[in-house]
Amino acid sequence: MTTTTVLTTERLTLRPWRLEDAPAALEVYGHADVTRWLSPEMDQVPDQAAMRLLVQQWIAESARLPAPAGRWVIQRDSDRQVIGGAVLLPLPPGEEDLEIGWQLRPDTWGNGYATETTHALAAWAFSQDVNEVFAVIRPGNARAASTVRNNGMHWVGETTKYFGIELQVFRLRAADLDARAPASLEPPNRD
Repeated sequence: MTTTTVLTTERLTLRPWRLEDAPAALEVYGHADVTRWLSPEMDQVPDQAAMRLLVQQWIAESARLPAPAGRWVIQRDSDRQVIGGAVLLPLPPGEEDLEIGWQLRPDTWGNGYATETTHALAAWAFSQDVNEVFAVIRPGNARAASTVRNNGMHWVGETTKYFGIELQVFRLRAADLDARAPASLEPPNRD
């Protein structure tokens, strides 16, 4: 069992989920514009009770995952608001490939938060002797495909290997990571 490591960027803190994050998480996962693109498929979360249960499941899942895998809250440092969630998760089948992903509140799109999150997660994974990470994207999700390409990820192809649905696969290797947004593994100084 591991505890999810806190990661920081210039503007964000990626930290473990807490139950009290459920209302803010609903502002992300309660949007069809977010959930319709997730793999595996995920319904729009209908209410706070359902979101609280899901956050509880994520906390338990993260506690069982070996580093560097985990689930994180994306918290904006300027106002300490939870603006999304991020993952490094083993992909089925076989759990040999590690998926990198993020989900952001729609009103925060276009601010570079996905890039900062990708860099922080990838740097963490590569510091733990992972050689590559993958993003799996549903065809038609042009925004996510553009973001992963802008982060130095390379298109590998399309497959139904993961989750039994057609997905575009992008790969990032340590040598491909653009160092524009270095991450720290220490919590920020809040003094």
